[in-house]
Amino acid sequence: MNGANLLVKALESENVKYIFGYPGVSICPLYDAITDSEIKPVLMRNEQSAGHAANGYSRVSGGVGVVAVSSGPGATNLITAIATAFADSIPMICITGQVPCEQIGSDMFQEADIVGACESFVKYSYSVRAAKDIPRIVKEAFYIASTGRKGPVLIDLPIDVQNAPGGEYEPIDKISLRTYKPTVKGHAVQIKKVVNVLSEAERPILCVGGGVISAGAQEEVIRFAQKINLPVVTTMVGIGVMPGDHPLHIGMVGNNGKKYANRAMNESDVLIMVGARVADRAVSQPDLITKDKILVHIDVDPAEIGKNAGPSIPIVGDAKAIFEELNNAELSCDFTPWLERLKYYSKTRDEKTESTAKYVDPNEFLKTLSTALDDDAVYVADVGQNQIYSCANYTVKHGHFLTSGGMGTMGYSIPAAIGASLAAPGKQVVCVIGDGAIQMVLGELSVAALLKCNIKIIIMDNRCLGMIREYQHTHYENRYNMVDLCSLPDYSMIAKAYDIPYLLVSNNEEAKDSIGKILSGDGPVIAEIDVDADAFTAN
Repeated sequence: MNGANLLVKALESENVKYIFGYPGVSICPLYDAITDSEIKPVLMRNEQSAGHAANGYSRVSGGVGVVAVSSGPGATNLITAIATAFADSIPMICITGQVPCEQIGSDMFQEADIVGACESFVKYSYSVRAAKDIPRIVKEAFYIASTGRKGPVLIDLPIDVQNAPGGEYEPIDKISLRTYKPTVKGHAVQIKKVVNVLSEAERPILCVGGGVISAGAQEEVIRFAQKINLPVVTTMVGIGVMPGDHPLHIGMVGNNGKKYANRAMNESDVLIMVGARVADRAVSQPDLITKDKILVHIDVDPAEIGKNAGPSIPIVGDAKAIFEELNNAELSCDFTPWLERLKYYSKTRDEKTESTAKYVDPNEFLKTLSTALDDDAVYVADVGQNQIYSCANYTVKHGHFLTSGGMGTMGYSIPAAIGASLAAPGKQVVCVIGDGAIQMVLGELSVAALLKCNIKIIIMDNRCLGMIREYQHTHYENRYNMVDLCSLPDYSMIAKAYDIPYLLVSNNEEAKDSIGKILSGDGPVIAEIDVDADAFTAN
């Protein structure tokens, strides 16, 4: 078997069902070998979108997404998607074609040092030089991507290695890497310390991030919170760990979070952060979360603990394993006064912004949409004001909330929604995107249409780059520059061009009747929501 055939066999052994990508000469041997495989290649319209599709597939399937692209510009186009996955700890295998081994370093046509270029954005990278090594490399890559702090792994594969003979395929059952031994079980002494401080605490709070979802620890975390009536706040990527309507769920924290949720975290005397980086989007002032309180930081990545704030009790380990231990611990607590205070804070919610009959109120629209969606729906938010509206108004029940949290990559949502719909073909998938972001990925509408993906695409159309316009409003005294998108394109014509049903929602009255129409049918739908450019998100 040649290298490409060995690669396909290795991917099949990892139960890969889809490969998202865009072909070029240097990756053609792989795609030729896939022809005789049960793996389905999905031709996206841009390499970056292929990476985002693999990202969405990974997050909804709970597995590892796979993307394969060509060398040179194909590989460099993928970098943003790799960085996006790395920032949110999404497991992916990123396969790039490469020029022949003997010509690497000679500035050959479409040569790029993708291994060097991606060094900051991958958990690990392989530059393959022998076809016989491919089964081992694939096995290692999947193991690295899906354990510890999950993330993307790069496999750079020269075309001559893909074509070279590599012997018969022999399955690899076990893998052991001497220099990679992620910690799973938390230190017993540190866990005991957490139990002790909680038994003496008066105002504890649990802050959960995307690491809880990556670890599949939602059930264990919820059980522990319910066991001792522990209030919970989330980071943006942690939305969905606990159902949004759960009585212990306070809300999202951070610079775009709820004021009362941030207040609750700041006033706590014990703060337990699990699976969350103490980064600026979740914690704008790291000093506040260590002042007058005990900080417990639980993370599978030891590099994150103490990076931005020094914890009183650091615990390195897998969230699922650690909360299983905490659930088995004897712990008696009464936080009734604290919960009553938080209940009072939540009643003083952010004041409702005024809306006019001329436009659709995005907050009210998304609240109505949230109520109408199935409990297990997949909601994909893009980046910009639509993301902030989504975080504030969409209530996750037992489904998924996907967005680019750490990197904030515009254009993420539509390709991620395509990947999500292939991972869960029976579920509702809703994609909310701004009129700026969608113009970065219009071509992917053809993929949604051709695959008949059940994606409902909601365009928040305010004819500008709303988030930047809002920033210029608050920081530059309304000196608006480089934000005007005017009224182009005509989305009804775009939808017609891709043979996708289209719906225009112009005001609040129309919005009431539009939700059912948007969600009806089995294929994609495009709904254009007319939003006021002055409907700012700042609270």
